[in-house]
Amino acid sequence: MKIHYLQHVPFENPGYILTWADGFNYPVTCTRLYENQQLPEQEAFDWLVIMGGPMNIYEEDKYPWLVAEKEFIKNSIENNKTVIGLCLGGQLIADVIGGRVVQNKEKEIGWFSVSLTREALSTPLFSHFPAEPMVFQWHGDTFIDLPDEAVLLASNEACDNQAFAWKDRIFGFQFHLENTRQIITDLIANCNSEMIPGRYVQTAEEINAGAHYIAQDNKWMERFLTKLASCK
Repeated sequence: MKIHYLQHVPFENPGYILTWADGFNYPVTCTRLYENQQLPEQEAFDWLVIMGGPMNIYEEDKYPWLVAEKEFIKNSIENNKTVIGLCLGGQLIADVIGGRVVQNKEKEIGWFSVSLTREALSTPLFSHFPAEPMVFQWHGDTFIDLPDEAVLLASNEACDNQAFAWKDRIFGFQFHLENTRQIITDLIANCNSEMIPGRYVQTAEEINAGAHYIAQDNKWMERFLTKLASCK
């Protein structure tokens, strides 16, 4: 199985997903869109992972590569690839499949729990999750008005739509299970201007104090990916 990922900024890479892929000897390739690298042919990969980033999906004027990226994601879905989007990546998928991305009612930055839906917990891919996992958040936008076929997987008080599945092989997550301590450190260093005090915005000290959650989040991601890879 060949994995390709789309990276939007130097400091947000797939983190633990790379560790998982290496453990199974899955080849991994990357397009660094911020360097205007060329997107691959559809035949070159089986899974597409779309990373997060501080930009918004509607900022095509500022980030012209967003236009080609959205078309590439659409083609990947039409070519029956497994597609996983994280934060910005989930928002890009939502936009491509006919949903909308808007400013969320609250900015959410730091460690917060989400509530998995009954549909999620009854699905083998998510049955290993607790009902209210503690996850890492860093977003101001959110996805809404998803197609009827989309299944809501998680929600919380700060953001109604935290994760969704579509057609059994397309997954959008608003939160992060893949982050490492280094990625979180780099997020704080590069995006600290977004950390405006709010009900759901933690300080750098509070975020660093929650670093012990990383290992558990990575384990949940590992089991999800391993189960997903076993699906034929």
